[in-house]
Amino acid sequence: MTLPYNYIVIEGNIGAGKTTLAKRIAEQFQIKLVEEQFADNPFLPLFYQNPQRYSFSLELFFLAERYQQLKDRLTKQDLFQQQTVSDYILSKSLIFAKVNLNESEFSLFHRLFHIIHSHIPKPDILIYLHKDIPNLVGNIHKRGRQFELSIDKGYLRKIDEGYWEFFRQQSGYPILVIDSNGLDIVNREDDYKKIISLLSQNHATGIHRIEL
Repeated sequence: MTLPYNYIVIEGNIGAGKTTLAKRIAEQFQIKLVEEQFADNPFLPLFYQNPQRYSFSLELFFLAERYQQLKDRLTKQDLFQQQTVSDYILSKSLIFAKVNLNESEFSLFHRLFHIIHSHIPKPDILIYLHKDIPNLVGNIHKRGRQFELSIDKGYLRKIDEGYWEFFRQQSGYPILVIDSNGLDIVNREDDYKKIISLLSQNHATGIHRIEL
């Protein structure tokens, strides 16, 4: 089986399982993996301790790192790996910044984002793994990253709403919003195969809500 998309993006809220899925796809189909290096951001643990003080530094660092990584991986030709799967889209920076920054900070961030955004190609398809907030919280606590344990449900809800607002403004590629509350792609192979079956099909542009 081959996938009909060259640039695949897996997205989701914090704890949705996007990195796990992206890694499995990259391994199975032997394609390039772009995995966000969030642990390299020195402002992340500081942000969770004092959001008001460190939010702008956090978002600027993420934007710079994401842009550089995607630019390097998506614009360099590789004769043996033409396809790419990423566990984030650059616009994620804008979604989180709108939640985390005050109005004047976001206005500046928005201007910087649009200066560099045009240099990164759009995905051919985006899969959004939707999970209800209690399931996200459960996954966050299960993986046990200390700096994430203080994330509250209200914050996760705002991020989820931010993704939906972003999706409604997009055109030019299909967005598959998959209800993944009952899925377990780690322990149930059939669940993983259902997603791959979807990814092997050609989808029209726009938002598609899917229950598996």
